[in-house]
Amino acid sequence: MCGIVGIVGKSSVNQALYDGLTVLQHRGQDAAGIVTCENDRLYLRKNNGLVRDVFQAVHMLNLRGNMGIGHVRYPTAGCESSAEAQPFYVNSPYGITLAHNGNLTNAETLKKDLFRDDLRHINTNSDSEVLLNVFAHELQKLNKLQITHKDIFEAVRAVHKRCRGGYAAVTMITGLGIVAFRDPYGIRPVVFGKRETSAGMEYMVASESVALDILGFELVRDIAPGEAIVITADGQLYTRQCADNPIYSPCIFEIVYLARPDSIIDGISVYKARLRMGKMLAKKILQIYPKHDIDVVIPIPDTSRTSAVQLAYILNRKYREGFVKNRYIPRTFIMPGQSMRQKSVRQKLNAISLEFKNKNVLLVDDSIVRGTTSKQIIQMAREAGANKVYFASAAPPVRYPNVYGIDMPSVDELLAHNRTPDEIAEIIGADWLIYQDLEDLIGCARKGNKSLKQFDSSCFTGQYVSNDVDQKYLDAVANARNDAAKTEGKALDTEMIDLYNNQ
Repeated sequence: MCGIVGIVGKSSVNQALYDGLTVLQHRGQDAAGIVTCENDRLYLRKNNGLVRDVFQAVHMLNLRGNMGIGHVRYPTAGCESSAEAQPFYVNSPYGITLAHNGNLTNAETLKKDLFRDDLRHINTNSDSEVLLNVFAHELQKLNKLQITHKDIFEAVRAVHKRCRGGYAAVTMITGLGIVAFRDPYGIRPVVFGKRETSAGMEYMVASESVALDILGFELVRDIAPGEAIVITADGQLYTRQCADNPIYSPCIFEIVYLARPDSIIDGISVYKARLRMGKMLAKKILQIYPKHDIDVVIPIPDTSRTSAVQLAYILNRKYREGFVKNRYIPRTFIMPGQSMRQKSVRQKLNAISLEFKNKNVLLVDDSIVRGTTSKQIIQMAREAGANKVYFASAAPPVRYPNVYGIDMPSVDELLAHNRTPDEIAEIIGADWLIYQDLEDLIGCARKGNKSLKQFDSSCFTGQYVSNDVDQKYLDAVANARNDAAKTEGKALDTEMIDLYNNQ
């Protein structure tokens, strides 16, 4: 779950890239980066931190040129070093930079192939650097001094044949233009839009349509699964399907949690889908608990608000804001490490006691992943004076790892794995707990785009659309990316930095 942007404009794009990344900050808060191009020279700034912290006035002035790409990082693989910040760069051929959202499921095999067969060295643990080098090698094989959009499409076709998993990428080829492509399943989102100016047409690529909206770009459409688009430096747009058998299977967790409600993803209004999720959840509550004694419905901000509003309306119960959120604490789900998540929940939210005292409260959240937030918030509700605390999840139980770019690497960290809803309710301290049914969730999403036949819902079902994920792979991912491994990796990274600084 990272955020990517790319712009080919008629004037300097540094501020537009900055603004686009700021709007996509919810997709990644670990690191940020921008690279621009002017007169065949690249200008790069990237580092750990939020967009506002990474880019100061001096950096912005140095980001010259009318085209560029940007990235906000949320770590699922690799360590937390600034070396993992994107965009990545390779000088051969042509000078190529890349920003990537997703995860390659065959990254380790590709690393070996790149070293042994392609004679390319990978310098980080990031699969994004792997993807960049695969793309670069496929272009280099053409052995051309100058390439066209047709050559780029052939290189992307080769990338699809070699790479597995979920990926949405935007690349910039020095002096030529920007290329964006999406995996053959369309797991991770990416859209493009256009803006007419007095100097001519400008184009923008982004993870979510909201980034286009705030910059005045008109949404053209989503990039289709397996499709690539090329926007030349002079503003020419070319598109082509580059996969042999694309199967549209977007990640449904984007609709549940990841995306902003004002985005349109794969033709689906995230806001409308979440309203429908609240409606279906309310119907299930009425079916199971027709004589419920709920006094008030309170969302856990921010993502669940839309569902909670509609749920309260269907139940004919008061909707109240019972928690005040500290805007300066990042989203706890995407924080690396369980100890940091636990520490931040109380810092992030504070209960308004008047809304809880002597009431039976239904708390609504978008999902329950590790249960860290849920357990502490229920305790906060009780401390604020609630008589009973019920809990509703707008998503089904998260029982399986996500391997396509969301930080759910180990079943041992997933609260719902091998547990019933009653067992989960007892662990988090709820009087009762209700989950959305998967069929209802899919129906809520499909109503926005009935042409979609399926979604990647692997974190709910354990069925992976790329058909290349087995238990051996899941075990390897869990060992490499669980919280213990991240803590160890962070300590090692700090040790290496200290060693460097003391030389």
